Amino acid sequence: MQAQATFPKLSVETIVERILAFSQITRIDQRLLMAALLSKDSFNENEHSKINLVFDRLQRGLIRFVD
Repeated sequence: MQAQATFPKLSVETIVERILAFSQITRIDQRLLMAALLSKDSFNENEHSKINLVFDRLQRGLIRFVD
């Protein structure tokens, strides 16, 4: 039986700000962000803008993946 990790509930904005501040995304950041995104029914304009910024920077290679 595999243990399930429990992640703290952080706001989308908090997670995105950390990713943008360090210009990197860890596996934990990725899981926290996915959990936060999936737990919400809708996003406000600020959250939507920040999420798009992360994806844009990932596509342009300005944010790197680290383990």
